Amino acid sequence: MNYRIRRVLTLLLTLGLVGSFVELMLLDHHEGAAQMIPLVLLVCAAGACAAIIVQPGRSTVRAFQAMMCLLIVAGLVGIGLHFRANVEFQTEVDPGLHGWALISKALQAKAPPALAPASLAQLGLLGLVVAYGHLKGEQLATERLQ
Repeated sequence: MNYRIRRVLTLLLTLGLVGSFVELMLLDHHEGAAQMIPLVLLVCAAGACAAIIVQPGRSTVRAFQAMMCLLIVAGLVGIGLHFRANVEFQTEVDPGLHGWALISKALQAKAPPALAPASLAQLGLLGLVVAYGHLKGEQLATERLQ
């Protein structure tokens, strides 16, 4: 991957991580241990971004990739948790609601937004794109110097 493209993608990833962190803080998404998980992951992912820029070695890239995978998993789990909370709320409000009507209401709920955690998965996928071929490019650069 072109060095400039990788830098731009890394910048976009970093902006996304910081923006998501700020948004969650502004929404007071830190009331319990489960709500702290995305905040901690975003901080760790930002640290992994900094590490891959400063010291792009094999272990740093692997740690970065692992962190991006954790973001993807957290995003998918978060979608499930938000959706389940919405389903529980909708069934309390209207016990007769079921099937597609219940799913539709749960997906359209404003609090918690069912698909909002997908942004974590999206950031994780972008991070994996950033890391793609990173070690291969490093090896080629090292070979050229020798």
